[in-house]
Amino acid sequence: MRKSAYVLLSIAGAALTYLSWRKHSVSLTETLGFLSGAACVWLIVKENIWNWPVGIANNIFFVILFWRARLFADMGLQFVYIVLGFLGWYRWLYGGKEKGELPISRIGATTVLYLAIFIAASVTGLTLYLRSVHDTAPFLDACTSILSICAQYLLTKKIIENWWLWIVTDALSIGLYLYKELELTALLYGIFLAMCITGLVQWKRTLRSLVSNEVLGELSAP
Repeated sequence: MRKSAYVLLSIAGAALTYLSWRKHSVSLTETLGFLSGAACVWLIVKENIWNWPVGIANNIFFVILFWRARLFADMGLQFVYIVLGFLGWYRWLYGGKEKGELPISRIGATTVLYLAIFIAASVTGLTLYLRSVHDTAPFLDACTSILSICAQYLLTKKIIENWWLWIVTDALSIGLYLYKELELTALLYGIFLAMCITGLVQWKRTLRSLVSNEVLGELSAP
């Protein structure tokens, strides 16, 4: 990201914080969720280990926000994120060969099958449950929640296909949060969507580089 982009984000963050402090339509919790969320995704794009603690802080802000908006599935999802956040933090540091840094990898056929079954069953069950507790958008809430769990799980294992799930989830989330009149959160997910596309492109480049280095290493081996 260019220096000018950092400056614009800093100015936008300061303006949003001031508006929320002055009790305008944007709450302080939503502002902090916006700032920490954008920082977290950018750190993930860069494969920076600090995305995990920043992400955990972001989850705490959104627990409060979604409780107030009565989006119970999204609120409960944040607790799952916190657990997966600590798991991903550990895996990225020590999940590679000989307890080293975890490299980017691709998803296997067995994992795809398990995830497809999990998504279908969980979205159906969660939608029925959310209807019973009068959630305001049960199907969309269930879809974004389950897809997010699967995407976060793949992220903890540094599997590149996590970006595809995040792209679908973020697109659905934009519509959901606009419906709930959480405009700033919808904007945040629009930024997430752009960052996810960037992340997918960048991780593909890194993965190609890793594969090329492995091939060269095998060819040069005695």
